[in-house]
Amino acid sequence: MAATRTILLAVAAMAILSTTSAAIYNVGEPGGAWDLSTNYGTWASSRNFHPNDQIVFKYSPQAHDVLEVSKADYDSCSATSPIATLNSGNDVVSLTATGTRYFLCGYPGHCAGGMKVKIDVVPRSSSSSPAPSSGPSASSAPPPAPVAAATSMEATGFGLTILLAVAGLMA
Repeated sequence: MAATRTILLAVAAMAILSTTSAAIYNVGEPGGAWDLSTNYGTWASSRNFHPNDQIVFKYSPQAHDVLEVSKADYDSCSATSPIATLNSGNDVVSLTATGTRYFLCGYPGHCAGGMKVKIDVVPRSSSSSPAPSSGPSASSAPPPAPVAAATSMEATGFGLTILLAVAGLMA
């Protein structure tokens, strides 16, 4: 009987953890950070971003900031009307939905010097094949709500709640 409970608990834990997995990406790592020396196009294209993942911008707040901007402002390196302004030096952005998000440094000359990154958030695929990096719906998505410099543990907390409930029923 105890072995059956252990097996059921293990299966429940694996099911919960597989559905709540989310990645955290430090922008520019492993070779850099949010600075003028990192190629963000190469960095972003080597990753698959999915809903509930998080990106973290680490930098000196005396030297840089992070602005989330529209595609037009990203393309022109305009910092005049950001969607959100982050300046803690350790900014966590939750990628809550599919679509494309645009970020740049608002300090004069930094965006033109390469401090901008486009993040394509694609749906999780149930197959083992990689998801496309962008699609026609990405550009038609409405702009996301402003972001906050805080972490989100909702998926993990929900999974832990379910796991504890299953364990309680088995006791």
